[in-house]
Amino acid sequence: MTRYFAFNGDADGLCALQQLRLAQPCEATLITGIKRDIRLLERIDAQAGDVVTALDISLDQNRAGLLRLLQAGVEVEYFDHHHAGELPAHAGLRAHIDEDASVCTSILVDRHLDGRHHRWAIAAAFGDNLGGVARAMAEQAGLGAQDTATLEQLGTCLNYNAYGECLDDLHFDPAALAQYMLPFEDPLAFAAQSAAYRVLCAGYEDDMARARSIGPVHECAGATVLVLPDAPWARRAIGVLGNELARTRPADAIGLLSPKSSGGYAVSVRVPATSLTGAADFCRGFATGGGRRLAGGINHLPDADMERFIGSFSHCFGRP
Repeated sequence: MTRYFAFNGDADGLCALQQLRLAQPCEATLITGIKRDIRLLERIDAQAGDVVTALDISLDQNRAGLLRLLQAGVEVEYFDHHHAGELPAHAGLRAHIDEDASVCTSILVDRHLDGRHHRWAIAAAFGDNLGGVARAMAEQAGLGAQDTATLEQLGTCLNYNAYGECLDDLHFDPAALAQYMLPFEDPLAFAAQSAAYRVLCAGYEDDMARARSIGPVHECAGATVLVLPDAPWARRAIGVLGNELARTRPADAIGLLSPKSSGGYAVSVRVPATSLTGAADFCRGFATGGGRRLAGGINHLPDADMERFIGSFSHCFGRP
């Protein structure tokens, strides 16, 4: 039997993986990539009797790969909080899917493990821009202000590492970062002792200092759109910049466009909790778009669609 973990390379995917591997140590093949590389199941050539665990990747986006694996006799356990669509009715699938805006995949894993590695779930919630949920979890766990702040920074930096057009844009391949994390049962120890984490913190501070100086290309009441420069630092910063702007401007929808080397843009969207239209629903109006209620993205927005995107964004989220 071969064991596979297919996980999103962001904070939520990494911390979900970490909890499961700490709870049940095993040899496994890791399948991951940049944040937007989510159709991971199609990369797995598993056989009958093998086991695949999918973490923080949309079931709807992986439906064809999932059905192929199930039909081959592979057992699949699926943890996710993104849009799933109809769940396949198959005895080989164990699905833990919850699309509620107050949960992330690591919280679902935390529940599954009865809180065995709870601090990693707190870090993930911070990284997934669930600050209020994460702080409540930390308070309930009896963590002080300093430890809570450390988990917030850790989650933010793990999330920051996942953004880029290709693995070369990242500081660490998420599979390598997962290996650096694995020896640490306590995320606070990882933050205190890991050289990889120090690299992430330094990179985050440098990239975000540049990103915060960028002004909007379009702004109206309720909706702001920024276009980032064509540079690795900007591609790394896009996700955490979106989260930061969503926190500092909670009444506004935020659209961030990052140029791609092949032409067009990668798009990151954040919307207020009070928005009638969810980020995922808006992004699915464009080819390659998707996500969840408060955060979504478009993997490839053609240059010719930029003005349409800005107009649609302003119409959908702008206020009179």
